[in-house]
Amino acid sequence: MTEAVGLSASLEDYLEAIYNIIQEKSAVRAKDIAGRLQVSNASVTGALKALAKRDFLNYAPYDVITLTPKGEKIAREIVRRHQVLKDFFVKVLAIDEDEANKTACKLEHGISPQIVNRLVQFIEFIDVCPLGGDKLIEGFKRHLECGVDRNKCEHCLDMARGLVARSGQVQKIQKKRLLELKVGDRGLIRGIRTKGPLKKRLSEMGLTPGSVVEVERVAPMGDPIEVKVRGYHLSLRKEEAEKIDVEVR
Repeated sequence: MTEAVGLSASLEDYLEAIYNIIQEKSAVRAKDIAGRLQVSNASVTGALKALAKRDFLNYAPYDVITLTPKGEKIAREIVRRHQVLKDFFVKVLAIDEDEANKTACKLEHGISPQIVNRLVQFIEFIDVCPLGGDKLIEGFKRHLECGVDRNKCEHCLDMARGLVARSGQVQKIQKKRLLELKVGDRGLIRGIRTKGPLKKRLSEMGLTPGSVVEVERVAPMGDPIEVKVRGYHLSLRKEEAEKIDVEVR
């Protein structure tokens, strides 16, 4: 992300806030940013001028603020870093969501793309591994509460060995279309049943075979469908979600 070289943590916070407000309200004004970040109007004005000077956003006093393509790209990556860190703290380390969110805010500015991608891979591994998932996290929570107990570890290992031996029976895999998943459901993408520009666009969004996708929200009429994949939040039309095949355990 060479475009963001030299961008301070404070200015990254502004880009992140602007991006999130746009997702929620479709439009953003200086007062919205001041309220979100709990800063003065003067501070917001200074930050907006600095970001506009670097071609990250379009800004004029008393007008609606919009991100440039360059600014949106960087903002999306900042939001992704935050979400990946938060997911890791909550899903893997069993940290309280509020604490995870606060800590992600502090760490998101210094983490490298390589580590972000590795965290995404590990979270996906936890989701799809027969020994992972909610059972592993619940076991870790018990470990935090009870401490190390060799007898309990051996018991868990025996259960794990049995699960592996019977994985074909215990882990029933259902093949569905992404369109059929409900809010909170996760699936492993197995294929995209389309060709040409649409397939290329979906692939560029991260919806590729082997990726874990989670349904976050479905509009009242079923369109659009908001999903998360590789730490990115995406919005899909029904006809797009219908063409994505997933496996659900």
